[in-house]
Amino acid sequence: MTRILGLDVGSHTVGVAVSDEMGWTAQGIETVRRKPHQPDEVFERIGDWIKQYDVKEIVVGLPKNMNGSIGPSGEACQEFANKAEARYGLPVVLWDERLTTMAAEKMLISADVSRKKRKQVIDKMAAVLILQGYLDSRQLKK
Repeated sequence: MTRILGLDVGSHTVGVAVSDEMGWTAQGIETVRRKPHQPDEVFERIGDWIKQYDVKEIVVGLPKNMNGSIGPSGEACQEFANKAEARYGLPVVLWDERLTTMAAEKMLISADVSRKKRKQVIDKMAAVLILQGYLDSRQLKK
């Protein structure tokens, strides 16, 4: 099997996770700070991960409002996903990420992670939850 890259795209950071080769589990890689004066830097890093992990698919978290509608953050994620798909020629799936950051925060608090450390890893953890949700849904379809 091949690996899948999971992304939690925010306005300031992008959390990154990758699946194992069997497509069962998601592991966090890192959180990348987005730089307005270097918008392609994140895409260059994604390209590096695609090569390093032999990624064949990308999952981008889609933040929806609680009523299911898509707001400005969701539109920005859709635009990011479209750019990634065009740049790498890989399938990009948008995955409903409602409440993943909140769930990640609760997990880190229950693990007694300090506020400073939580801030450093929250987006990476959210990417893990997004990707794991997608991987679990694929297993249920089999």
